[in-house]
Amino acid sequence: MKNIYHILNGDALKEQFPKAVSGELIVTRECLVDGNVQGNSLAELFTNRAKFLESYQEVPSGEYFKTTVPEITKIVDIPAGATIYCWFEEDLFCQVNFWFVLHLLAKKLSAENVYLVRPNKGNEYSFGHMNSDSLIAAFHQATLISDEDIQKLSKLWRFYQNENHDEMLEIAKKYSNRYNFLMPAIRAQIDRMPDCNGLGQPERSLLAIMNELKTEAFPPVFRLFHQREGIYSFGDLQVKRMFDELLKR
Repeated sequence: MKNIYHILNGDALKEQFPKAVSGELIVTRECLVDGNVQGNSLAELFTNRAKFLESYQEVPSGEYFKTTVPEITKIVDIPAGATIYCWFEEDLFCQVNFWFVLHLLAKKLSAENVYLVRPNKGNEYSFGHMNSDSLIAAFHQATLISDEDIQKLSKLWRFYQNENHDEMLEIAKKYSNRYNFLMPAIRAQIDRMPDCNGLGQPERSLLAIMNELKTEAFPPVFRLFHQREGIYSFGDLQVKRMFDELLKR
């Protein structure tokens, strides 16, 4: 169906996306919760992101510009007046990407046709645990994001970039009734800030798990971390980087 776009939180959702739901699929292939997010323009941001992500051995040179940038460009090129469904979960990983998407949409669209699709209760951090019928039900329960809300919520991206946490909290408080997932995600971001030992909550949690399990083996530590710190929804690459740094201390 023309002029309907679904901005998805990842390729996993694309693979399981219900065929009964019409529209063009765009995948947000980013992990803006991790690494350098500086850049006053998209070109500058892309350069910084590519450099950072390719510091992971698992990310081939040029991969970012090959697979991620084209999808972001599709968001920028969505025509005015289109109907847009943003499929994002409630964890920090997804929320940061969502704020960035809203930042892009706020620049060019009349937002009367922008909707948020959220996972059902019990799967707040994972569309992946939902079957096709549940995803269709979530689609039909999509909530309209008003133009005013998009303009306000899109500011979370710049505040995140600049670590303006007070401003982020103010937005979360103001919109807590309509978007109750904002405050937990923003508080999780604030908890990442280093303490007097240079550790944020994710690192402290990893250390506690390593001590509890009495192991320096990554797989069991990652599994328990994923269970306890679901609010972050970090992937194995992000957690492994933190894990390896802790082992060097």
